[in-house]
Amino acid sequence: MRALADFIMRGRLQASLVVVAAAAAPMLFWLSAAAGSLVLLRRGLSDGLGVVAWALLPALAWWFFGDPRPVLVVGGTLILALTLRKQASWRNVLLYSIALGVLYSQVLGAVFGESIAVLAAEVQKLLPEALPGVWDGMSAEQQEHLLSVFIAVMTGLLGALLQTLAVLSLMLGRYWQATLYNPGGFGHEFRELRFSPMLAIALFAIVLMAPNFGPQAAILTPLCSVPLAFACLALVHGLVAQGRLARFWLVGLYVAMLLFLQFIYPLLAVLAVVDSLFDFRGRIPRGKNEGPTDGEG
Repeated sequence: MRALADFIMRGRLQASLVVVAAAAAPMLFWLSAAAGSLVLLRRGLSDGLGVVAWALLPALAWWFFGDPRPVLVVGGTLILALTLRKQASWRNVLLYSIALGVLYSQVLGAVFGESIAVLAAEVQKLLPEALPGVWDGMSAEQQEHLLSVFIAVMTGLLGALLQTLAVLSLMLGRYWQATLYNPGGFGHEFRELRFSPMLAIALFAIVLMAPNFGPQAAILTPLCSVPLAFACLALVHGLVAQGRLARFWLVGLYVAMLLFLQFIYPLLAVLAVVDSLFDFRGRIPRGKNEGPTDGEG
C-alpha cells in the first residue's frame, strides 16, 4: 500500500490515473476516495481540485447506470478530507459524517425505495410468526407505523454503511499521508479520539429514542451509532498501545465484529459512552518508556 501511496504523490498525472481507474472499476470506488483524500490532505484544494474532478467523472457515470454509491462515497470522503485538513479533529469529522449519512439515506431511499418496500412487505409476512399475539393485537394504524419505522431504519442502515465506508476511506488516505510524511502520526491521532460525556450521551440517546419520534427521525438511529463505534475502536487501540491490553484483545475484537457484528456493535456504542464518562486512557498512567510522541505516535 505504501508503494501505491508513493505512486499517487509522484504527480498529478499519476494521481489522476489512480482515482479514475479505481472509480471506474466495479467495487473499487473506496480506493478512489482514499486516493483523492490523500491528495487533498497533502496538497489542499487548490492543487488537488483537478485530481478530485477526475475522480468524480466515472463516479457520476456509475450513477447514470443506476448506482449512486461511487459518487456518494467519493464526494463524501473528499468533503470529510477537507474538514480534517482544516480542523484536524476526528471528532468533528465523525460528527459531520452523520450529516453525510442523512444525505446518503435520502438518495438511497429515492433510488432503491422500491427494493426496500419489497423487503418490508416480506418482513410483514413474517411478523405474525415472529411476534405472536403482539402483531395481531395491534391496530392497522400501529402496524403501518411499525412498518414505516422499519423502512426508515433500513434506509438509514444503508446510509450508515456508506457513511462508514467514507470514514474508512478517509482513514486510509490519512494513513497513507502519515506513512509517507509522518510515520505513526495517524495511529497517534486515532488513539486520541474520544467524545465528551454530553456529546456521547446525546448520540446514544438519539440511537435509542429516535424511532419513537417517527420514521424520519428513525433514520438517525444507525447514523448516530457510527461515531460511537469508531470511538470505541479508538479506545481499544489506545489501551493496547499503552500496554494495558494484550494485542490478542484487539484481534479478537475485529474477529468478533466479522462473525457477530449484530451482537458486538451495540456493545461498542455502550463502551464509547462509558469511556466518555471515565476516560480510561487518561486515567491509566503511561508506562516508563512512554512519553510525548510529537505526532510520531
